[in-house]
Amino acid sequence: MGITREGRHKRRETGGRRAQFRKKRKFEMGRPAANTKIGEKRIHLVRGRGANMKHRALRLDSGNFSWGSEVCTRKVRVLDVTYNASNNELVRTKTLVKGAIILVDAHPFKDWYEKHYGVKTGIKKGQPAPTEEEVKKSDHVQRKLTARQKGRVLEGAIDHQFASGRLLARISSRPGQSGRCDGVILEGPELVFYQKMMAKK
Repeated sequence: MGITREGRHKRRETGGRRAQFRKKRKFEMGRPAANTKIGEKRIHLVRGRGANMKHRALRLDSGNFSWGSEVCTRKVRVLDVTYNASNNELVRTKTLVKGAIILVDAHPFKDWYEKHYGVKTGIKKGQPAPTEEEVKKSDHVQRKLTARQKGRVLEGAIDHQFASGRLLARISSRPGQSGRCDGVILEGPELVFYQKMMAKK
């Protein structure tokens, strides 16, 4: 028995049984789920209807993630799957699917932020700031950094995650269809919501 996407085998809304008036058709076909895992990149090509190609990711270890409020996108490593609204089994098996909440490496974003604004982030309370040799900057660069500082606001939760070296992110691509694991960094009310859901679990 092949996997099919048709719905004629289901009962009617009223509960009556439908008559089987035809067999399965190729255009109603389905395929097994990709169940993309975290690991060294492995992608299979699948031919679809109309000779369109799908990129079935079986394993992925990195992706492009966007930090919306700072308009910054970096390629980062995927570390772990922490929450999935649809199924806890996908968290236990560390399966990468669209909408999954994952942990990604924070260092590329942290390095960019510190260089862009000229400030230190992710310093834990009670610890002294790491002392580094002061690099001499030109007046033009100093003025540019000062101008950037004016409207700068770093969310406390993001700063706390910078200290741990990991950021919470949501996958927005479909790894089993496009072969990519891209998404957005969680911030603001969305981050608060998912932290609450994870604490509840």
